[in-house]
Amino acid sequence: MDQLIINGKKRLSGDVSINGAKNAAVAIIPAALLVNDVCIIENVPHIEDVSNLVTALNYLGVDAKFVDNNTLRIDSRNMENVCADYDCVKGMRASYYLLGALLGRFNRAEVSFPGGCDFGTRPIDQHIKGFNSLGAEVNLEHGIIQAEAKELVGTSIYLDVVSVGATINIMLAAVKAKGTTIIENAAKEPHVVDTANFLNSMGANVKGAGTDVIKITGVEELHGANYMIIPDQIEAGTYMIAGVITGGDVTVKNVIPKHMEAITAKLIEMGVKVEEQDEAIRVIADEPLKSIRLKTLPYPGFPTDMQPQMAVLLASVDGTSIITESVWESRFQYTDQLNRMGAKIVVEGQLAVIEGEKECLSGAKVKATDLRAGAAMVIAGLIAEGATTITNVKYIDRGYEHMVENLERLGADIKRVKQDA
Repeated sequence: MDQLIINGKKRLSGDVSINGAKNAAVAIIPAALLVNDVCIIENVPHIEDVSNLVTALNYLGVDAKFVDNNTLRIDSRNMENVCADYDCVKGMRASYYLLGALLGRFNRAEVSFPGGCDFGTRPIDQHIKGFNSLGAEVNLEHGIIQAEAKELVGTSIYLDVVSVGATINIMLAAVKAKGTTIIENAAKEPHVVDTANFLNSMGANVKGAGTDVIKITGVEELHGANYMIIPDQIEAGTYMIAGVITGGDVTVKNVIPKHMEAITAKLIEMGVKVEEQDEAIRVIADEPLKSIRLKTLPYPGFPTDMQPQMAVLLASVDGTSIITESVWESRFQYTDQLNRMGAKIVVEGQLAVIEGEKECLSGAKVKATDLRAGAAMVIAGLIAEGATTITNVKYIDRGYEHMVENLERLGADIKRVKQDA
């Protein structure tokens, strides 16, 4: 087990290049199983979730491997196994995308209930509703989700709640279904659009991704494709806040500014100087910042995956800020760790009241309680007085490639060591 040790109070400056989007990669990689062919996927991040997913594909009989630093080759021509057990998927929430992909190709799938970060219940009722509507029978036995259909037939599906996972999973199952499938109240996130674009590059007919109505006209066959994943908006936002909290001047490169609008709007509201370029965003924090109110929402609203990072920033700004979490019911678990460092955060249900104060954080031993909470602990360590030690680094590895090296290049005093050191 590794841990991170950060000596705070170092101003960050310079630029950092953003990797491919984690949330897009973990959907697009399973989508490649829909074809009896070879897919080449570029800009794939080297993170733990991707590594686990590649291992799961290999277990299923797929020849999946990196052919260079960030290019993944997936050959599923000899694939026969449709059962991904617990040992394959225990560390991944996105394992449920295997259900839609296997069901779409073989009309049958068996996948262990998904794992991943624990910050609330993860119902898959909308996924099951979609599969049932397409003609599949779904059962849960001994922790295994079993889905099977004689034939998948297109239909209209209204999602009771906006769900990224259900939207993508239904798309995967429907691209080869007979007839037309319409998903209403669909999620609009950039990785939903990216997955749809990848499916279309393989010969699918998906229209409307990025709106709340997606229309999928089933096709008989799909073919292999070469595709490049979009940049990761959450990684970009994390480095932007890291730069801001240290009073720095940081440019994030290889981003799509349109995807960042909800984040940049809040930073501007706080008083951060934001400069947008074609494929880069520069943040400069050289004046006192203001407290704000913030509510997480499905895209294009402020992303829940940026909520912990923003909470750290608000804890270091004079004044009272309020965060309302409307996506996950238990996402404020990390606040106990921040309070250990001197933050003043009171949580009442889905509301967090932050009594911000400049220079309030001091180094302490804390742990990452989930992926984005881990990123928040790192950000807190950057501004804290003294040394901060972060354990449970495995969570950070799930979504950030070379975080230590990137922060070092920006000027942070951060190192990764074995926990017994």
